[in-house]
Amino acid sequence: MKNGLYIVATPIGNIGDISPRARETLAEADVIACEDTRISKKLFALLGLSLQKRFITLHDHNEDSQLDLLINLIKKENCSVALISDAGSPLISDPGYKLIRRCRAENIYITTLPGCCALICALQLSGLPTNRFMFAGFIPNKDKARHDLFKALKQMDSTLIFYETANRIVKTLNVVAEVFGSREVAVCREITKMFEECLNGTAAELIEHFSTNEPKGEMVLMIAPPAEIKSVSEMDLDSVLREKLKNSSLKSAVKEVVEIFGLNKNDVYQRALEIKNEQ
Repeated sequence: MKNGLYIVATPIGNIGDISPRARETLAEADVIACEDTRISKKLFALLGLSLQKRFITLHDHNEDSQLDLLINLIKKENCSVALISDAGSPLISDPGYKLIRRCRAENIYITTLPGCCALICALQLSGLPTNRFMFAGFIPNKDKARHDLFKALKQMDSTLIFYETANRIVKTLNVVAEVFGSREVAVCREITKMFEECLNGTAAELIEHFSTNEPKGEMVLMIAPPAEIKSVSEMDLDSVLREKLKNSSLKSAVKEVVEIFGLNKNDVYQRALEIKNEQ
């Protein structure tokens, strides 16, 4: 096996999803660079592969310090190194990109062995638009950071995809409801496993579901893109506001128009207030 770096995708749940090429590479590689040696050795045991090889940890807290070691193993000791994550495709919200950059700078042979990726599997199952999507990784744990992230992405004309934990999903959905309103949301969990499911609805509906069904497993949260946004020049804002104000309060009318057309809230509020005073 040629010395170099092999980026190897591993199963995210169903062990049968390992590709023959990935299995062969893991069997022949001299070194396994992995997030957690315990999880990786368990995978090797399930695959019936020998554990008599070198396992080296590579995670967020030690990637910088491990680079020289791995580069030297490849260049000076002519080793083949397989890079894997705990599950799925390496480098997707996982460490490794610094190693890739270093290998490229050192003209080291690199190849990738494609396979399972939770965000792609979830998007396929969701029924949400797939022509354009954005993966934003793990949702911040802090309330303000979570809220700020959603507000920054609110008007993106793409399906938004995030990773989230079961114990935080309800708290996150509450913020989704606040920022995205009634936009369609999907939560996919236990992908490729026995209890795989994908739930669609508004954030409020999914909160209600999880209030009676304890959330479990690793989750992928997806948010549909906004409805088609028309520019100010394409619409008669005054007529839209007058129509909304017939059956809604000032606050509700402004909120709805802002959400539908992606306009500045203060500008819309000021114009709505003027129209209401005229009436």
